[in-house]
Amino acid sequence: MEASDKRKQEIKKVNKIKTFSAPLATGEIEKSSSFSNNEENKPSKEQILNQAFKFHSQGNIQEAAKYYQLLINQGFEDQRVFCNFGVILKNLGKLQEAEFYNRKAIKLNPDFVEAHSNLGSILKDLGNLKEAERSYRKAIELNPNFAMAYLNLGNIFKDLGNLKESERSYRKAIELNPDFVEAHSNLGSILKDLGNLKEAERSYRKAIELNPNFVKAKMNLDFITKKQVPLWHIPMMNDDQRNNA
Repeated sequence: MEASDKRKQEIKKVNKIKTFSAPLATGEIEKSSSFSNNEENKPSKEQILNQAFKFHSQGNIQEAAKYYQLLINQGFEDQRVFCNFGVILKNLGKLQEAEFYNRKAIKLNPDFVEAHSNLGSILKDLGNLKEAERSYRKAIELNPNFAMAYLNLGNIFKDLGNLKESERSYRKAIELNPDFVEAHSNLGSILKDLGNLKEAERSYRKAIELNPNFVKAKMNLDFITKKQVPLWHIPMMNDDQRNNA
């Protein structure tokens, strides 16, 4: 029994759908040196902003967060600052704060595509799926070619149990970006759940073709092709069969 439960958990992890946040809203990043504390050399808000973008793009999240916070404390209202700071907060698990700053970004610029998309990811993590759906739809309305938003919208539909809409969203993401590995993999999982195993197999194979190191897709393909059989698919033996085994 314990082995069976463990196996189920492993398969559940394999079939997990991947979600993405929108890219950073950086604008132009200028080279800038470290700032002096000397009042005469006090940096402008634009210099601080550029330094924040630079740190963020380099993956120095701790320093980027300090600069974003400094700008916010100084009353510098820039939608990119609020959006990017929201991304950092989301990754730290501070979802309520992340939601607050993304909404601030949208208030400053209602047509800010990335902010709508990122808000959708935050709302999904908060369990507010219907509102997350609205955020992704708004991002797509503003940018109909936003493949990532279609992928994430597909994830929402999957969580809501609307598998056909989920399939359509993944297919649209692939139409917009034929090399979107995660969209092929996620589509495979939906097709598997819909019982379309042959087409699910093709989707997993395409994901692996695009990324030969994609372990999740390889494991799912193994299940689809019966190389591994989930324990609950193994028929139970009755007493007579067990005695004759």
